[in-house]
Amino acid sequence: MNNRNYNIFFHTHTVSGIVISVVLYVIFFAGSFSFFKDDITSWEKGESTLQTNKIQLNFDQALKVLDTAYDLHGRKISFYQPQNEHSVGTSLEASKDSLASKKGKESQYLILKNSTYKTTSYEESYSLGEFIYRLHFLAQIPYPVGYYLSGFIALFFLFAIATGVLLHWKKIISSFYVFRPKEKLKTWWTDAHTSLGMLGLPFQFVYAVTGAFFMIKLLIIAPSVQLLYQGDQEKFYKELEYSGTEYTFENKTLTKSFSINEMVAATKKNWKNFNISRVEIQNYGDVNMHVLIEGEIDYGKKFTGIGKMVYKVATGEVVSKKDPITQTTYLDSVKNILYRIHFGDYGGYGLKIISFVLGILSCFVIISGVMIWLVARDKKNMPGKKRRFNEGVVRFYLAICLSMFPVTALTFIVAKMYYPLGQDNTYAIYFISWLLMSIFFILKKNNRFTNQFCLLSGSILGFLIPITNGIKTGNWFWVSCSNNQFQPFFVDVFWIILSAITLYASFKLKTTAKHKEPV
Repeated sequence: MNNRNYNIFFHTHTVSGIVISVVLYVIFFAGSFSFFKDDITSWEKGESTLQTNKIQLNFDQALKVLDTAYDLHGRKISFYQPQNEHSVGTSLEASKDSLASKKGKESQYLILKNSTYKTTSYEESYSLGEFIYRLHFLAQIPYPVGYYLSGFIALFFLFAIATGVLLHWKKIISSFYVFRPKEKLKTWWTDAHTSLGMLGLPFQFVYAVTGAFFMIKLLIIAPSVQLLYQGDQEKFYKELEYSGTEYTFENKTLTKSFSINEMVAATKKNWKNFNISRVEIQNYGDVNMHVLIEGEIDYGKKFTGIGKMVYKVATGEVVSKKDPITQTTYLDSVKNILYRIHFGDYGGYGLKIISFVLGILSCFVIISGVMIWLVARDKKNMPGKKRRFNEGVVRFYLAICLSMFPVTALTFIVAKMYYPLGQDNTYAIYFISWLLMSIFFILKKNNRFTNQFCLLSGSILGFLIPITNGIKTGNWFWVSCSNNQFQPFFVDVFWIILSAITLYASFKLKTTAKHKEPV
């Protein structure tokens, strides 16, 4: 590579990395914890999760309860399993009946307990696991700004990865093994950035691609809709199977008795190891009522095996059927693989732990890149105003990024002490403490102090998480282990191990530091 191209790639890599660094750090930090979303939610509730994503629900009884409370006639009703817990997501669209009652015309999104059929709103059932999961794609920012922002950050990150690989291509093997901690500060940060960046390269590439796909796919494919479908979005979404067939509401009451449970059972009998993941009912109580039952083959038996059956309730006939064994399409495989490799839910806890470690290493790669940028510009011949500006930028970056660790640990403690915390209180605790701590570090103007304080305080708060759980519920980690409550046990032990590592790092940093301002 000639010098001109090298300089172009170097500067574009640097600029793109600096621009996205803070938001990218937030995405990776929150995303790393999101691998344990179900475990965090179960720990917060003090119960074990289901070990499957199939719906376990008496649909007939659930519909009776819901009909009494929400007047289901003419509605589209959807049941699905949002996560592996003892409840199902329930969507009730407004009734198509023009004479429906006031409550029948109101759309509802509910969380339905599958044993008691008790319903709560999304806000009331909001968990810490849900908060962290949604934070990793900036969903707390009003839609669609947060979604698109996270998507474009992923796209720019992909660009930064590509330019970084091009920069190090000739020395990609030798640079991986080089680490010189006794050299000057810029060399230390460069070696760490290069080595850890190459170590996590496949992981980072996968998440850059899949993250961009999930968040901005509508913008990416918009030209295709105009060119290939003449702007007909409905046809486009239907062919990609993001939407299904809509059946007309006939406004005639269905007199025939029916059982959704029997339809579900009949569907499961068609294919071995088939798990129901979604049930959709259109035109409830109408003569043109249809029931869609969708599911998939166990991942251990078939990685992509999506199947469904659609019943017309009035006649009992199957109007549509998709065999998960013989009718799996290329489109099914692409969409399913993208989801599975992004969520990392196909390899058990081993894969989740590895993904968490690689995610945290990616956070360090981001920080080290910022520090390289600062140290490279900390030169005596540079005007004092520019040097102060660069130092201020990095001070802001580090204050915002590093404070996420103690803030997350603090929110775990508060969420357990005051369960259920709810959506508004979770927002208040996390974002206000994050803001105050960031302002404190910015005003402190000491990057070393910021790093040491965040590691130390995060470690102390991390150790307090299992203690809080034990005092609040009596469910100490050895008790949950003996009671086969793996998820609460795992979260407690996870924080003990993580806190021990970060505590060791904080003391190691104090005793081995030789430079004025390393982080």
